[in-house]
Amino acid sequence: MQHRHLLPNEIDLLLDGDAGFGATPLRAHIDECTDCRARLDEARVMADALEHLPHFAPRPGFADRVLCQVQIVEPWHVAAVATVRRVVPESRPLRVLTIAGTGLASVAISAGALGLALGTRLTVGSATVITTRIRDAILGGLQDAVSSVFGAGAATALQSDGALAMSAAAVALVAAVGGAAFGFRALAAASRQRGS
Repeated sequence: MQHRHLLPNEIDLLLDGDAGFGATPLRAHIDECTDCRARLDEARVMADALEHLPHFAPRPGFADRVLCQVQIVEPWHVAAVATVRRVVPESRPLRVLTIAGTGLASVAISAGALGLALGTRLTVGSATVITTRIRDAILGGLQDAVSSVFGAGAATALQSDGALAMSAAAVALVAAVGGAAFGFRALAAASRQRGS
C-alpha cells in the first residue's frame, strides 16, 4: 500500500468491522501508522458515545406539523393538470357527460355575452329564430321516429300537443341527466376517499 493516511470512509469501514477484500490492507496500515490508529480510536470512542445516547422518537403528528409549514411551489402546468384531473371524472360516460355539460354552459355563457354586446332586441329575435328552427327539426325527427315506432296516430298526437310534450320531455331529460351526473360524481368522490 502506498504511504498515505486513511480517508474517512476507510476509517468507517474499519469501524464497522467490514471483513471484505479491501479491509486487509487497511488493517495492515493501521498496525503501522500511529496517526491513523489514533483517528480510528477516536472514531470508536465517538461511535460508543453515540450508541449509549438515549433514543428519542418524535411525538405523533410531528412530520405533519413540519411538512404543513414547508412551502412547495408547483409549476403552473402541474397545478393545471392536477385541477383538471380532480374535476374531470375517470369513467368514460361521466367524462362525456361532463364535456357535454361544459359545452352547454359555454354556449349559454356565449349567448349571454352576445346578448349584452348586441342588445336585447337583436338577441331575442335571433334566439327566437334559432329556437324555432331547432324545435321544428327536433319535432320533425321525433314525429318520424314516433310514426315509425308507434304509428301515424301517435305522430298526430305528438303534433297536436308537440310543444307541451317536448317541454315536459326536455325537463325530465335534463333532470334525469343532472341527477345522474351529480350522483356519479358523489360516488366517484366517495370511492377516491376510500381508496386514499
